[in-house]
Amino acid sequence: MKNKWVRAEFRKQATRKRLFEHRGERPRLTVHRSLKYIYAQVIDDAKGVTLAAASSLDPELRKALKSHQSVDAAKKVGESVAAKAVKAGVKKVTFDRGQYVYHGRIKALADAARAAGLEF
Repeated sequence: MKNKWVRAEFRKQATRKRLFEHRGERPRLTVHRSLKYIYAQVIDDAKGVTLAAASSLDPELRKALKSHQSVDAAKKVGESVAAKAVKAGVKKVTFDRGQYVYHGRIKALADAARAAGLEF
């Protein structure tokens, strides 16, 4: 059995390959999950700029959260990044989950971003 880092790298490369096929069509909503925090960015790869970003470390979210590593924190980050993206004029994005399985905090962030107005 391959170790978990090899499988994670495979998932990451498979996700990036699918995203690379459609590059430039839409901005990319990318997610990074650490053991303590969760981060999300909307990146325009054609221009090489970040259009919107949010994390569980943001001061306005920090006060509202009991734990930074919970599903509730991921939902708040998803709502926040979606609101910032819509304010920047972005409605349609491509979801880049990276090496993470679409489950738990990643799924909660994606569902909250969809509910707040992003389409992917």
